[in-house]
Amino acid sequence: MKTEDKIHKQLAENPIILYMKGVPADPQCGFSGKTVGILNGTKIDYAYVNVLEAPFIREKLPSISHWPTYPQLFVNGELVGGCDIVEEMYKNGSLVPLLAAAAPKKPESASDSLPVSDVEQLVKVGIADATVIVDGEGCDLTITVVSSQFTDLPLVKKQQAVLATLKEPLASGKLHAVSVLAYTPEEWQAKQAVPTGGLLQIQM
Repeated sequence: MKTEDKIHKQLAENPIILYMKGVPADPQCGFSGKTVGILNGTKIDYAYVNVLEAPFIREKLPSISHWPTYPQLFVNGELVGGCDIVEEMYKNGSLVPLLAAAAPKKPESASDSLPVSDVEQLVKVGIADATVIVDGEGCDLTITVVSSQFTDLPLVKKQQAVLATLKEPLASGKLHAVSVLAYTPEEWQAKQAVPTGGLLQIQM
């Protein structure tokens, strides 16, 4: 791949990219260090290329960007400028909105908690005669399930039956830690005063 093609590929694949001397953890010139400090202060992710380790890019980029010195910050394939411009934009408040608009949009957090009503519904769909009691909030719940389908099943099978109804939200992270209490109706009548019986905590 030609150096020019490599540069265009880097610009296309990285919405925010800094061509600098050194690496962010160890800049090799004061201007690169100042620019990195500003970018790090925005808390917005960016890519970088150490032009000291990529001499062909170091030589070729100025003819593409029409900017002779380093560092060079690009946003959405367009040159923003060097250290002085980045610093000025940061001070006047225009840098952060520009970077934020270009930053890859993160998918909605998979850890958004599942409403209690949805948890109850999922269990009841999987275990038709279930009585479901949910305690807790957010993604950390204690789920008590009473069902005649648990009759003659060992404890682990009861818990597996309940967890099977919650497979999708557990896999997606909408439920992180679930404690399951599973009883037959007879066991529930006898043990409801002992809430720790049959407890299983799944850490996701």
